[in-house]
Amino acid sequence: MELIKQNSQTKIFKSIIVIFLGSLLLALSAKVKIPFYPVPMTMQTFVVLFLGISFGYKIGLATTGLYLIEGIIGFPVFSNSPEKGVGLIYFTGPTMGYLIGFLPAVFLAGYLRLDDWTKKENESIKFFLINLIKLFISVSIIYFLGLYWLSNLIGLEKALLLGLKPFWLAEIFKIFLLAFLIPLILKFRKFI
Repeated sequence: MELIKQNSQTKIFKSIIVIFLGSLLLALSAKVKIPFYPVPMTMQTFVVLFLGISFGYKIGLATTGLYLIEGIIGFPVFSNSPEKGVGLIYFTGPTMGYLIGFLPAVFLAGYLRLDDWTKKENESIKFFLINLIKLFISVSIIYFLGLYWLSNLIGLEKALLLGLKPFWLAEIFKIFLLAFLIPLILKFRKFI
């Protein structure tokens, strides 16, 4: 009985550490700008999906929720903070829909069963493509909510022009990269 209690406490402690480190990784991914066409990209959406795939939807939601709370209470964790503001003021700005979209996206990435496509003899392309579709659905939620919020502020046409068009190539790149990394991520997940 004591051993079960210790294992449970160890698991809770590991989860807390993973959630904290994951929120730091999300904050870092928001700050690092990678040169890309037509605008520099951050790796935030990549990390959101990565967290869901790596740790499942429960830890992924807790991690993303902690990240959002950190930003709302004023830590400069969001992409353009502190230069464009911090806290609730920044959170309720033009990017709020995208930030809220992180929650359903991490849930879907953790909840939808992603397969190690390299282990599927003769059908690896099929399972790779299925993973791509699942990742596309997950990241689309971010853009749907982001564009919905942004279009209420500046209109749909401008929202599509400023909130989707400059980023879609980078998202496709990140989705393909994640799909290729899924076998490694799933192996990593077994150790946690």
